[in-house]
This record gives sequence, structure tokens and C-alpha cells, in this order.
Amino acid sequence: MGKPEVLPPLATPSAAGEAVLQVQGLKTHFFTHGGVVKAVDGVDLEVRAGEVLGLVGESGSGKSITGFSIIGLIDEPGRIVGGSMRYRGRELVGAPERELQRLRGKEIAMIFQDPMMTLNPVLRIDTQMIEAIQAHERTSAAAARARALEALAMVGIPSPAERLLAYPHQLSGGMRQRVAIAIALLNRPQLIIADEPTTALDVTIQAQILYEVQKLCRETGTAMVWITHDLAVVSGLADRVAVMYAGRIVEAGATADVVRRPAHPYTRGLIDSIPTRATHGQLLRQIPGMTPSLLQLPPGCAFRPRCSRASEACLAEPLPTQPAPGRSLRCWHPLEPEQA
Repeated sequence: MGKPEVLPPLATPSAAGEAVLQVQGLKTHFFTHGGVVKAVDGVDLEVRAGEVLGLVGESGSGKSITGFSIIGLIDEPGRIVGGSMRYRGRELVGAPERELQRLRGKEIAMIFQDPMMTLNPVLRIDTQMIEAIQAHERTSAAAARARALEALAMVGIPSPAERLLAYPHQLSGGMRQRVAIAIALLNRPQLIIADEPTTALDVTIQAQILYEVQKLCRETGTAMVWITHDLAVVSGLADRVAVMYAGRIVEAGATADVVRRPAHPYTRGLIDSIPTRATHGQLLRQIPGMTPSLLQLPPGCAFRPRCSRASEACLAEPLPTQPAPGRSLRCWHPLEPEQA
């Protein structure tokens, strides 16, 4: 018998701590009949090898559009109108579609909120996983199947050989999402964009997936951007967090620092909306008003109409500052430590 076929990694692993993705001044606008929707309006992000970056904000804040922009899935009437996105030193803004197709699924993968956006309902799981591997490299079906089994085991799926023979409708929602995550891992990507992949799952399955994701990043050096509205999830998963509001990052830093000592009133509001043992039986604090329409943003600070600390100074757009090493902030009236 010959030696079993061994599939080499498709991408050279990034050195620990090396910047995998650097986003500077990213602007993604949608040109509609009603006007220009500035869904992403000057976003700065950086994520390093083995690191999980949490991107947090309410619905409509631009989180998902930021993720779609990174992976090059913006369709008309939207387009990237400014900024830079460098993946391991390579500029993605303006890159040819052929180059982006080569990177998608191979070096940069995306996990969607609905696993059925990834899975074909009429094909068995093994067919879909083998095709995902063979689309990027020449290898035998047997070797591709072995890698698929390994990926399913990595995300904690019991009896992976049996699951390979199943159709998506035969699996539970949590199991389908695990399969979708496994498909994202098949080609050993250097960067994964996860767009609220556990929102529709029960808390037990969610906790298991979060554990597997964190373990994956630590062991393989994969960089991950985890997009969510749930700051409680991010606090236990991400190394760093960026809080997004109305298309902009309003606060960013190490997760522990931001959660324990938030400086932006919006971040404080998100934290206050999380139920805790101390608030059992009490009404939760809520942020007044609603997220503004991106077609009609108020002048100056977009959070001004909902902020209890707003003043005339907030009629001017706040510029990003660094109140401490590793922290960034856009606010004229940041919270003092005792208020945080």
C-alpha cells in the first residue's frame, strides 16, 4: 500500500501576532433613489493572527456591510468609495474580481447568520464539502473526504462520518451551523468573517460553538472578525472589541478594558441593556430613541439625539482620539472612570 495522500495547507500560516487584516478609512455607500446611504463611513480595524475581534452594534449600524466589504461581496447599488483594506499586505480595494475569488473560501472565509445561505438543500453534506475543497486545489475525493471528516470533528460534531451522508434538512439548526463553520475551515483560511453565526441557536449550542471557535483561533493562528449585537457574547469570546454606530467605530480596545471601563455613552448603554443577577426583577435601562436612518444622519455626532450627555459641542463631528494605549474613542463627552 502507498502512503496516504497528505494535503498541504493552502496558505502560509501567519506568524503569531502578525497583522492579518488592516482596514483604514473604509467607506461603503449605497446609491439609491432616495439618496446616498453611508452604511460604512470611515471604519478603521485591525485583526492579528490568532486574535478574535468583536464588532458590536445595534441592527443597522453597518456591521454586516463591513464584513461583506472585506470579503468583496458588495453588489450594486452599493460600492466601496474610499479607504484601504490590506490582507497580509495585499490591497483588496480595487483588486480584480479573479483575485478576490481566489481568496474567498481559500484564505478568507465567511460564516453567515443563516447556515442555509451556505448549504445547498438538495446535496449531501459530503458532496458540498468535497466540492468546496476541490474548487481550490487538485486532490482526490478520498483525501478531500478525510479533510471534511477532520473539519467536522474540529467543530464538535458527533459521528462525523454519519453526518457526511446526511442532507441539510436532516440536521438540527445547531448542527447545520456547525457544518457551515466546518466548511469555512476546510481550506485552512487565515481570516474568517463570522456574521452573527450563533444568533438563532439556543444558549447551550451557542456556548459549545463559541468554545470551539476560540480554541480554533488559539491553535491554528486563524484571525477572526466576530460580528454581533450581543456584547455579552463578545465579552467571553473576543480579545478586542470595536463598537459600531451609524457606520462608524465609536469605541475600540481590549475587551476587558471596554467592558469594565466604557468611555462612550453608547457602549455604556449596550452594557446596561444586558440582564445580570444584580438586575433580576428590575427593568433594564434602555437607550432612548432608535438608530437613525443612514439616509438622514443628524449633523455632528450621530448618537447626539439619544445621548444624555449631548451639548452644543456635539453638533460638530467628533474626531477619533486615543484616551489610553490601545484604546480609540469618538466622543466629545467621554465617561469618567467612576461613571463607567
